[in-house]
Amino acid sequence: MRAILLAAGVGSRISREVDKPKSLLDIGTGEALIHYTVRMLLRHRIPVSIVVGYNKQLFFEALKDLEVTFYENPFYRVSNSIASLWFAREAIVPGEDYLFANADVYLEEEILEKLLSARDSVSMLADYRRVLEGDYFFHCENGLVKGYGKDMPVELRTCEYVGAARVSRDYIETFKRDMEAMVDAEEYNTWWETVLYGHCDQVDIHTLDAAPYFWSEIDYIEDYERIVEFVKGKACEKI
Repeated sequence: MRAILLAAGVGSRISREVDKPKSLLDIGTGEALIHYTVRMLLRHRIPVSIVVGYNKQLFFEALKDLEVTFYENPFYRVSNSIASLWFAREAIVPGEDYLFANADVYLEEEILEKLLSARDSVSMLADYRRVLEGDYFFHCENGLVKGYGKDMPVELRTCEYVGAARVSRDYIETFKRDMEAMVDAEEYNTWWETVLYGHCDQVDIHTLDAAPYFWSEIDYIEDYERIVEFVKGKACEKI
């Protein structure tokens, strides 16, 4: 298993309220979110690659004590996460399982462990507790993604997408080939997950429920505050 974290973007929805990339925000313990995530992955002996762009030097400094491989998307202002993954394409090699994740997502370790134990060709993290409010939704049938979108009508929503996926070795070459083909076709202003969505009719795209554990993707300042509140609450429970 290898992990690639996407951390190149500006985070325009929260950038007016914070002065650094959102994955570098302190989660309430003096530790940056991305540092927490990388430590967690390394504990599971998973090599980590990170794609940076905006304020890249801050990432180099924040992670200087951890063993990570950096890639850079120099066009982060005019491209999206599929381009970031394209710049890390040499890290995607045959014969390995992969965890792809947006770096601005906080996951309890139990969620990571559920994802690592998945055995389907593709498993996308989702939360079946959330259908009324959220950022990006799936419509699923028997646990398989059949529809997706930000503005999906409530009656069609089955769950909210969490921001991470496990892609197994039997599918990774197809995934990489199609990702490269999309960028070659100048479809570089979309998300890396679009590669998976494009295969919903040919490949079983499974969902893995994050419940009952806590997670949050940082889109707005309220999301960040929710993480800090949760982390501090867990710390108090241990005292």
